[in-house]
Amino acid sequence: MDTAMTNEYGPWGIVAGGSDGVGAAFAHEMAARGLNVVLVARRVPVLEAFAEEIRAKHGVEVRAVALDLSAPGALAELASATAELEVGLFVYNAGGDDFSTPFLDKDLDTHLQLIHRNCDSVLEAAYRFGGPMVARGRGGVVLVTSGAAWVGGATLAAYGATKAFDLVLAEALWAEWRSSGVAVLGLVLGKTDTPSMRRVFDAKGEPYGDAADPSDVAREALDHLADGPTWIFGSADPTGGSPFGAMPRRDAVLAMSRASAPATSHAPATSHAADAAAAPGTDPSE
Repeated sequence: MDTAMTNEYGPWGIVAGGSDGVGAAFAHEMAARGLNVVLVARRVPVLEAFAEEIRAKHGVEVRAVALDLSAPGALAELASATAELEVGLFVYNAGGDDFSTPFLDKDLDTHLQLIHRNCDSVLEAAYRFGGPMVARGRGGVVLVTSGAAWVGGATLAAYGATKAFDLVLAEALWAEWRSSGVAVLGLVLGKTDTPSMRRVFDAKGEPYGDAADPSDVAREALDHLADGPTWIFGSADPTGGSPFGAMPRRDAVLAMSRASAPATSHAPATSHAADAAAAPGTDPSE
């Protein structure tokens, strides 16, 4: 047990989007460090099986809450279901997008559900669960975002915009809460080997290539929880700025667009940063 972790961020942690991929890795890593865990995801059988796995492996308490975080009232329901728990760490990981397609090729309701899950629910989670942390003078919030947040790109319009919202929200909350003893980290992921990522690449008919291990992501994020506001996993300068650097905004958008286009129709991207940033679903929802 990591007593420093439990003293600063315990006794309970919540992982929203916590049944597979990065969310599952966070749940394992938090439990391994002694935190009791609330798992939040949509698929009841998968969620319950994973909860039992965490209990058996780590000997901590686990509570499974089946919710669709894109549904109205989901965060109020989560707050009610955990009202008697002292939640010292909240990881918002739900929010991947399995389909990288042109903006008008998705129906409006799909876009609006994505915005609700990736923006409205993220803000509400930070408000409902961050408030008590600030009042207690300790705690932590991790908002998992994506390299798609750095700049707009074709086929990433709504997804990239929501991830930019999450990144800026995390940075702003870090600035507000750092003097209150509450750590906030905007965790920026590039291509990460998750079921969500594999669905995206399978749909494009593209090879997976090199991708980060979710276990490494979770371990590094928790190790650097206090090193916010932003942690860019896999970067040589993880607390630095956008990997596009001083590239003119227009050129960065074009580079991102080339990187996110189907392999059969795009030329190589002009920026390695775009290759790392453009894969939706790298911050997986379950």
